Amino acid sequence: MRHRNHILAAVDIGTTKIVTIVGRINDADRLDIIGMSRTPSKGVKRGVVLNIEEAVSAIRYTVEEVQKQVGFPLKEAYVGIAGQHISSLQNRGYILRDSFDEEITRNDTDRLLAEMYKISIQPGQQIIHVIPQSYVVDNETGVKNPIGMFGKRLEGNYHIVIGQTSSARTIERCVNRVGIEVKKMFLEPLASSAAVLTADEIEAGVALVDIGGGTTDIAVYYDDIIKHTAVIPFGGNVITKDVMEGCSILSKHAEQLKIQYGSAFGDLAEEAKVVAVPGISGREPKEVSVKSLAYIIQSRMEEILDAIVYQIEGSDCIEKLTAGIVLTGGGSLLRHLPQLVKYHTGFDVRLGKPNVQVVNNELKEEINHPMYSTSVGLLYKGFEQGLPEPGQENDEEPVIEFIDVGKIKETRTGRAFGGFFETVKKKIEDILDEEIK
Repeated sequence: MRHRNHILAAVDIGTTKIVTIVGRINDADRLDIIGMSRTPSKGVKRGVVLNIEEAVSAIRYTVEEVQKQVGFPLKEAYVGIAGQHISSLQNRGYILRDSFDEEITRNDTDRLLAEMYKISIQPGQQIIHVIPQSYVVDNETGVKNPIGMFGKRLEGNYHIVIGQTSSARTIERCVNRVGIEVKKMFLEPLASSAAVLTADEIEAGVALVDIGGGTTDIAVYYDDIIKHTAVIPFGGNVITKDVMEGCSILSKHAEQLKIQYGSAFGDLAEEAKVVAVPGISGREPKEVSVKSLAYIIQSRMEEILDAIVYQIEGSDCIEKLTAGIVLTGGGSLLRHLPQLVKYHTGFDVRLGKPNVQVVNNELKEEINHPMYSTSVGLLYKGFEQGLPEPGQENDEEPVIEFIDVGKIKETRTGRAFGGFFETVKKKIEDILDEEIK
């Protein structure tokens, strides 16, 4: 197959965990997960790296563990980016073509796309993604793919994701210090969407809500088009902090209490159940009502939901989300959360896990968990990036290990140009031999 045995790696740098994951394209042109390692995150707060040394140490641990599993070193990886510095906007541009008689080509759409990277943004910011939404060819609107059409004026509507240059460079520096080159950065909600959402949901209208430890990521789709992305600087950690303060207990006990006995819907919590929490430094255990715990969690969760609904309203698609909301991320596992979301927003809700068509190997049971949606999605986005253009498929066996960029080039299918350089070298040697003779 055209991608057979091609290796993909991804590093997911989250607030609560750091995951390094490796996949391989199998004979059926699908993605197999062949290695994964996770460790508690250090030096990261609300999706932003604040302590490089601690973050590098955690990343190095997961990379070394994965390399032991797969049996070869990693050279390149796809990396996720999030944080409250992320913003998005809609923009429209156009180009005038020289002739009516020639078809619109890939060069035309690429030229229009390149113009979007020239828009004015604030100092210290950079454009992370420019995503085409629809095109207008002369007076024909709503065109999704203009290639092959005829027209003089080509317009495009684009969704543009912007982030802080310093945050992106810090993430890249952390990964580089482990000896891995950043192949490409992807906005984390876009990665999670690739792993969790179905084609029907994206067409019908859906909002992906990825609840992590430090942030809640949102991506809104309608009619196969990304309409809005946002990152809310609140996640599961603020709920843990509320439990810690509300119950006057340690943070580690608050997290355990939230996971084991917490509920997002106070009315559904057990009325008479009480849990004993160890006292601080030998003090008497503290008794916590499960009902009271649930109301503490619900209060903060409703604030997060208000921020989510506000972002969905900003997409102008709040009346078009036929498929409702898909919850994913580690924070989505909070008991009774789907019921609260449906009650609070009125949308249909389902819990999203990495699509089983993406994960297809012995690690399936472990990977098939909402907390790994972004990790798997990064691999899937990388897989999409590696698809060759039509007519460029190749059935030759590709190399397994990534090749250092700048030393030996690599084709879309992973074949090295080593044979080409050897041929040139031999021809030069032959010419020199002839001159000596």
